[in-house]
Amino acid sequence: MRTGTTALRAGLLAGALGAALLAPAHADTLEAAEAELYASPDGSDGAAGTESDPTTLVSAIDRVSSGGVVHLLGGTYDLDETVYIPLGADGSSSAPTRLFAASGQTPVLDFSAQSEDSANRGLALEASHWHIRGITVQNAGDNGIFVSGSDNVVEGVVTRFNSDTGLQISRRASDTPDDEWPANNLVVSSVSHDNVDSDGEDADGFAAKLTSGPGNVFRYTVAHNNIDDGWDLYTKSDTGAIGEVTVEYSLALENGTLSDGSQAGDGDRNGFKLGGEDIAVDHTVRGNIAYDNGKHGFTYNRNLGTQEITDNISIGSEERNFNFDGGSSVFRGNTSCDSGSNDRVIGDADGSNQFWSGSNGSRCADLTGDLEWSFDGDGVLVVTIGGTPVLP
Repeated sequence: MRTGTTALRAGLLAGALGAALLAPAHADTLEAAEAELYASPDGSDGAAGTESDPTTLVSAIDRVSSGGVVHLLGGTYDLDETVYIPLGADGSSSAPTRLFAASGQTPVLDFSAQSEDSANRGLALEASHWHIRGITVQNAGDNGIFVSGSDNVVEGVVTRFNSDTGLQISRRASDTPDDEWPANNLVVSSVSHDNVDSDGEDADGFAAKLTSGPGNVFRYTVAHNNIDDGWDLYTKSDTGAIGEVTVEYSLALENGTLSDGSQAGDGDRNGFKLGGEDIAVDHTVRGNIAYDNGKHGFTYNRNLGTQEITDNISIGSEERNFNFDGGSSVFRGNTSCDSGSNDRVIGDADGSNQFWSGSNGSRCADLTGDLEWSFDGDGVLVVTIGGTPVLP
C-alpha cells in the first residue's frame, strides 16, 4: 500500500513593497497589489489582484514585484501555452519572489490542451531567487516544471502525467554558457509520478541532467511510477560534465511501470540513474530508498567519478539493487534485499554495507511487508516498510 499526504508548512513570508512608477493618486493601492497578488482559474487580466477580485496566473507573474508573493487560489487552471517566470524577473537571496498555493487550497495547472512537443513545457522557471510552493502541474506536452534559473526553491509540488520528465533542471537555451547553467536549486518535499512520453523512454520523475550547474539538491522527494527513471543525472560528451548533485532522504518507487500497471516503450526503469558516457561527476546520494524498480535501484550509468553512496536501501529491483561497474565511489552503510541479480560494486566498499550476493543480510529481516510513505507537518518524508520506520 502506498500513501502520499503532503502537509505543507503553514504561513507566508511578508511581501516586499512594490516599486513601480505609478501615478501618486493610486500609488498606495497599486504598490500593495504588486507586492501581494491573488490569481484564480477564472480571474481576469485587468482585475485588481485581490482575493475578492483575482487576476490570472500569467498577469500575476508579470505584475508581481521582486520579493512579492502571488497567491494561487484553488481549482484547475486550464492552460494551453507555457507559463514563463522569465529570465531577469529575479527575487533576491534575502527576499525571494513567491508563487504559493493560497492557504489550505490546491491549485492545479493543467496543460491538457498542449500536444506532445519539446517546446510545450508547463511552467518554465527561468528567473532566480523564486520560491514555488504547493502547486500541481500536469499534462504538459513536455516537462511539467523546467528550471533554468538558479537559487530557487521548489517545495511541496506535484508533477504528474506530463509527456517528459516531471521536473527537470537544465540550461535555458543552447547558447547559455556553462557558467550560467542552473545551480543551487532546492527541490524539497515534492512528488513526481506517472510521467510518460509516447516512446516510453524519456519521462523521468526528476532530473538534473545534460546542462545543469553545481549545487542542485533533491531532498524529501518521491518519484514513483514514471515510465523511465525516478531520477536521471545523465551527462553527455558533447556538453560535458554537469555539476554535482545531492539526492537525499528520497524515495524511488516502481519506476518503469505506471500506476495503472501499464508499461510503454523501452525505458531504462531505474530508481536512481547517476551518470552517462564515462564522464566523472562526484554526486552525493545518501539516505534514499529504491523499491521495486523495473531495472536497477541505484546505478552509476557509466559515471566514473567518486560518488558518495551512503546509507541507502534498495529492495526488489528487477536486475541489480546496486549496479556500479566502474568509477571510484565510496559506499558506506548501504542495504540490499531481494535483488534480481547479484549487486556489482566497484570502488571503496567496507563492511558497513550489506549487498546482495544470492541471499539477504541480517538487516533485511526488518524490511519486509508493505511500503507506506507520507510527509509530516514539516515536509519531512516518512517511510515505513512493514511498519518499520526507514525514513527519516
